Amino acid sequence: MNSSSFSNMSSSLTYRDTLSIAVTKNVLIVALGITINYINGTLIHTFRKHEIFYMNPRYILFIHLVVNDMIQLTTSTSLFVFSYIFYRINTSFCCFIVTFAVFTTTNSPLNLALMAVECYVAVCFPLRHAELCTIKRTYFLIGCIWGLSAAIILPDIFLVLATEPLWLFNSTVFCDRDTVFRHPISIKKRDVSYIIFFSGVWFVLLFTYFRIFCAAHAANSSEGIVKARNTILIHGFQLLLCILTYVGPMTRMFLVFLPAAQYVQAIFFWYILIQILPRFVSPIVYGVRDSTFRHYLKNYILCSIGKANKLHP
Repeated sequence: MNSSSFSNMSSSLTYRDTLSIAVTKNVLIVALGITINYINGTLIHTFRKHEIFYMNPRYILFIHLVVNDMIQLTTSTSLFVFSYIFYRINTSFCCFIVTFAVFTTTNSPLNLALMAVECYVAVCFPLRHAELCTIKRTYFLIGCIWGLSAAIILPDIFLVLATEPLWLFNSTVFCDRDTVFRHPISIKKRDVSYIIFFSGVWFVLLFTYFRIFCAAHAANSSEGIVKARNTILIHGFQLLLCILTYVGPMTRMFLVFLPAAQYVQAIFFWYILIQILPRFVSPIVYGVRDSTFRHYLKNYILCSIGKANKLHP
């Protein structure tokens, strides 16, 4: 990076929004975060109240994605607010938050891949679906998702503990992954692991979509198969949004040539696009589109409204 771009990056990091803009941004982010988490919380409550859901691998994978999104949204929103209120926070606390953020961000595409495979088995091997997609295997695969995510982030934590001085963990930093896990090995490992993970997930989505598309064509596009195909397409859109998270460092390299004020506004738009929007899409996939989940969710909401009316006539 040349000296002019480094100067632009330094001025961008020190630039601060006016009070009115800062308040507007934080109110918007917190409002969106609370709204999406409330919707996701309602989905989780509906899932827990009806046995039909937690005995079905499809809904178990979905609710795992919802819980994962809630954690990810909470951590990213907290980091956003902290960056305005405190600007710099304790390094140890920052490591803790960033670790959860990385875990959940990595989990999302892997979960989407498993959901696509489940759709593929249900459509292309309906007679073997109950045999292949069992509850035990579903929870085992969810454990594998967390294990793979741990394989990405834990080496970074050990590297920080081994290479950074102890006083660093009692100091304060602007909380960001590249600030905490700044060792060149960590950055290189991050880039390589993301390429491998997402190449594999894209292959799974394209393969399952192609096979379901062929099944729909052979069955003269029956409604259930077409719906499964459309679900895979939505997963692809979600995955595309997830990928945008990992091209963030490259995007900043291009945006850094903007004036400081424009750079900050562009980063805010980017944050909405890659952190908020994907979390909003997840409830739509099954919470709204799935007729079974929508039926129970609607009944739960109507019952809640009815109870509220009785308490406040």
